Amino acid sequence: MIVLAAGQGKRMMSDLPKVAHTAVGRPLVGWVIKAVAPAAPDSMVVVLGHGAEVVRAHLDPAVRVAIQEEQLGTGHATQIGLDSLGPLEDDDTVVVLYGDMPLISSDLVERLAKRPDSTSALLVTSIFDDPSGYGRVIRDEGDVVGVVEDRDCTPDQLEINEINAGVYSFRAADLKRGLAGIDRDNAQGELYLTDVIGILARKDAKLEAVNAAPHEVIGINSQDQLADARKQLQMKTNVDLMKSGVKLIDPERTYIDDSVVVEPGATIYPGTHLEGETFVGAGSRIGPDVFAIDSKIGKDSIVWYSVLRYAEVGNECEVGPYASLRRGTVLQDGSKLGTFVETKNATLGEGAKANHLTYLGDATIGRGTNIGAGTITCNYDGYEKHPTVIGEDAFIGSDTMLVAPITIGDRAITGAGSALTKDVEADALAVERNEQKNISGYARRRAERQAAKKSEES
Repeated sequence: MIVLAAGQGKRMMSDLPKVAHTAVGRPLVGWVIKAVAPAAPDSMVVVLGHGAEVVRAHLDPAVRVAIQEEQLGTGHATQIGLDSLGPLEDDDTVVVLYGDMPLISSDLVERLAKRPDSTSALLVTSIFDDPSGYGRVIRDEGDVVGVVEDRDCTPDQLEINEINAGVYSFRAADLKRGLAGIDRDNAQGELYLTDVIGILARKDAKLEAVNAAPHEVIGINSQDQLADARKQLQMKTNVDLMKSGVKLIDPERTYIDDSVVVEPGATIYPGTHLEGETFVGAGSRIGPDVFAIDSKIGKDSIVWYSVLRYAEVGNECEVGPYASLRRGTVLQDGSKLGTFVETKNATLGEGAKANHLTYLGDATIGRGTNIGAGTITCNYDGYEKHPTVIGEDAFIGSDTMLVAPITIGDRAITGAGSALTKDVEADALAVERNEQKNISGYARRRAERQAAKKSEES
């Protein structure tokens, strides 16, 4: 297999190489590689050019890469890929694909891989209502005799609506012979792979067309085409999840990367975005309006109106609404983070809970501990981060400031409104606040003073 992915993609209006743009968690070229996998080719090479290092970073390290240093056309890129494959038998099959066709199916690739021995080349064609920009398939009494690029078409040829998708399957010896015969005598001054078809036809080689649906062979050349492809890939991903037993309340408003794992029995509500290596366990309810990237959510948990970044949520947990779980957050089974709670590098033990308006950073919270509203672990001194450790079954009163480093023992209690800088032993009550003073009659006297002031002013 040769995947051509060297183009710059100027119409994308982006510094990012075209095939590195992502859709549903994979770069465009990644979708092509996924489609190739079921065919189990003996070898595969991806030919890169513009932004090669950027594209390479998106590929599995095991993928073989060849570099087209100077972009001299698809024929030149194919030759580079062919050289990289190493020695081939004359009757070996070489499939050539484009890296900007994320909607190509595994079925089509497998059909190409099963090229009949008597056929020199299979080329994928499709009928387009508007074939502008695509090479036209030239036939003579039904037989394919050539392909003419859009810029090189005569007026009559421009009327042809059967397009060449640029996807082929060649007998190795015939591909080598065809590549040796192409030249740059065309409108773009490039070596066209399409010219190989004409060369083989003139040698009376047997050529066959393989028809494909238009959507399957559309190359992505602009942001609007990318958006359209993304919608189709997302729906395909969502349909596959629903077939597996995942309940999507509104699949058209649910965004789940192809790399995400959602177990059967989970329910996903609208507005949910699950990205990267996120995992959702059976029985969990996610959303509405949840964003999670590279996070794990266990079984039978509820996460709604919240953001999870590189976090881990155990079984039977509850998160949200409006919680923010940052990197390093671990919620053990049965724990809870409620409204407007933010965590970073924090572990909550089994059954621990922080229900409202709390920041827990660089903290370890023991099993069964309750964190009152407004609690803050003051973990940063302007230079370094410091840990807070709270034992099991502790009760942290509302609006407690825990100035780290600090340790609160098992079953300890902190009084509401305390700012604590010293460790608290197990079973102790820690209170830090000034003695309350009540001034009798103050409100009445204050009101009288204000009334007298207004009277004088008038």
